[in-house]
Amino acid sequence: MANTYHQVYIQAVFAVKYRNAVLEKKWRNEIQGVIGNLINETGCKTIIVNGVEDHIHCFLGLKPTVSISELMKTIKAKSSKYINDNKLILNRFEWQEGYGVFSYSQSHIDKVYKYIANQEAHHKKQTFRDEYLAFLDKFEVSFDERYIFEDLI
Repeated sequence: MANTYHQVYIQAVFAVKYRNAVLEKKWRNEIQGVIGNLINETGCKTIIVNGVEDHIHCFLGLKPTVSISELMKTIKAKSSKYINDNKLILNRFEWQEGYGVFSYSQSHIDKVYKYIANQEAHHKKQTFRDEYLAFLDKFEVSFDERYIFEDLI
């Protein structure tokens, strides 16, 4: 669209089903690259994708014609397929249902980038559960804790 300008930054956070620690370090960079490429293929702009054994953070510039729900559906479905097709884990891989998405201004880019880049060090001090609940609290997102995490039955 002519004369349409945008600058929308979001961080998406999503976990492995049951928060299983299966994203092995030896191939985690590979899947993060796949996710970054999937984001770019939608017309959005990947800034950084990083995570640890049980979850991923994606920081990106959102294209306004792309819905967040469709973007997340694409990222999670196609990255799951990649992991399963390439047999990166022994069992069937799945992402947990749902995700968190948080918006940022231009002035926050450097801070968010550094935060995501330092996930391994960060998670030596804080669990994913505590991190995720802190995001929801910081961004004043109402939630019912019964539906935040899928647990093994």
